[in-house]
Amino acid sequence: MRAEPTCPRCAGPLHEPSLWSSDWQCPVHGTVLPRQPSGRPGAESLAAVLDDTRVPVWTPWPLPLGWLVTGFATAGDEHTGARACAVALSGPATVSGPADLVLIAEQPGAGLGSHYAGLDEPDPGVGFDADPPHVKLDVSGPSATCGHTVPMWSVPTRPDRAVYVGEAMGDWLWAVLWPAEAGALMLARPSLLDLREPGMKPDLPYGALSPRLNGG
Repeated sequence: MRAEPTCPRCAGPLHEPSLWSSDWQCPVHGTVLPRQPSGRPGAESLAAVLDDTRVPVWTPWPLPLGWLVTGFATAGDEHTGARACAVALSGPATVSGPADLVLIAEQPGAGLGSHYAGLDEPDPGVGFDADPPHVKLDVSGPSATCGHTVPMWSVPTRPDRAVYVGEAMGDWLWAVLWPAEAGALMLARPSLLDLREPGMKPDLPYGALSPRLNGG
């Protein structure tokens, strides 16, 4: 039996569109984009995401040594396309053992990134970027040339994770890492690739579906 869409902000059940409303409704958060069930990590899942997404599909490239792509998640419906996209990765951290990373691109207000970040509001909030950025990432994709730099700010959150957020190509870019010590990986300034880039077919290594995608 196919899993039903859930709220991107709390992973709770949704009320489907009806004759009276074309929106998906969360009893807690009101009108939201439906977060679609995660598929098994692999080339087919990636192809489905790339066909549907309206936002970047970010991955570190090249991948850090020993890291695997462990799933994808999107929020949106057949009318709007995916307006939020998460890519999960797992591998060894430099000092803290096994680690998980979820990179999220989303349009403002989608709330998928804040869910993984452990925040109550759908966006990072006013003033998160008031201080100098904590890290900077290099990104490339269809509308960004190689060497484009994205400043990222650390956001206070739960003690079990580290969260960085910035803006890339007009959308939010979130990086959420578990455990919190794995946030040190961001200091290595990984380069991010938008997998929507025409002709880009990297040979991605896949692992088992990350429980972080469903659990946050």
